[in-house]
Amino acid sequence: MSNECCDHSNEVKKVKKTLINEETLYDVAELFKAYADTTRIKIISVLKEEELCVGAISELINVSQSAVSHQLRVLKNSKIVKPRREGKQMYYSLDDEHIKKIYDMGLEHIVKG
Repeated sequence: MSNECCDHSNEVKKVKKTLINEETLYDVAELFKAYADTTRIKIISVLKEEELCVGAISELINVSQSAVSHQLRVLKNSKIVKPRREGKQMYYSLDDEHIKKIYDMGLEHIVKG
């Protein structure tokens, strides 16, 4: 096997024009880290269907309300969920359609291969 490197200068120039800055890449990595927890994925899966309060989420995913609250904070900080206050009650929903698409694409990748 040869140790010679092929001429890839054209490809390097082309790709360099498309590179994303480090700060944005860090933010993308942080977004995916937020998805890297089973409890948070369960929360995303139920909020994909309906805006819910902590108690309802807790009941649906069979996790304590304090654990749900903690994970919702992580998801909120990652801009995956957003809260809405109604009187004394807080309701949570997915931040936008992108979050649903990311979840759906991950699920489809795993289920359909």
